[in-house]
Amino acid sequence: MKSRSLFILGACGLMAVFGLNLLAQEKVSSKKAPAVFQAKFETTAGDFVIEVHREWAPIGADRFYNLVESGMYDECKFFRVIPDFMVQFGISGDPKIAAKWRNAPLKDEPVMKSNKRGFVTYAKAGLNSRTSQIFINYKTNASLDSQGFAPFGQVVEGMDVVDKLNSEYGGAPSDDQFMIQEKGNEFLEKKYPRLDSIKRATIIDKK
Repeated sequence: MKSRSLFILGACGLMAVFGLNLLAQEKVSSKKAPAVFQAKFETTAGDFVIEVHREWAPIGADRFYNLVESGMYDECKFFRVIPDFMVQFGISGDPKIAAKWRNAPLKDEPVMKSNKRGFVTYAKAGLNSRTSQIFINYKTNASLDSQGFAPFGQVVEGMDVVDKLNSEYGGAPSDDQFMIQEKGNEFLEKKYPRLDSIKRATIIDKK
């Protein structure tokens, strides 16, 4: 239960520190995503593919499309890997890029799909707080549905790769989210040197 609480509270602490301001956010890319598209993630553990259905969560799908196209996920670390729960990532290794997206939170939207194994969802810290951090469910986490965690896609290839991402640090790195945001990969590589990471994320199919 402690790990699942940190999933929400860690991000909440960050919001208090950084004071997200919708009126003073830096402009971020905001293209409309295709109805269905796939994103390939090349990682240090192998490759996996996420298929996104815009109708499941249009706001989240659009943001994810722009995040991938902009290269935001390139070199990101899988900083929270909790077996039998989920793996979380999406803080840029470059603090300047991380700040850009962190200051552009999204409005919440209805939960149309359940948080089943392989489904992909944004991490959030309360109302209208989604930014760039996402997680992949390792099992069905239906309890997250009633908390407003709305899946926007699912892993359609390479779930075995997702399963084997290094989990030796568990949820510990998420306790250091302030430092991750401030120092990026420089901090993670010193304190958590064996984390797996994304080499490159690209859009590979649009419908």
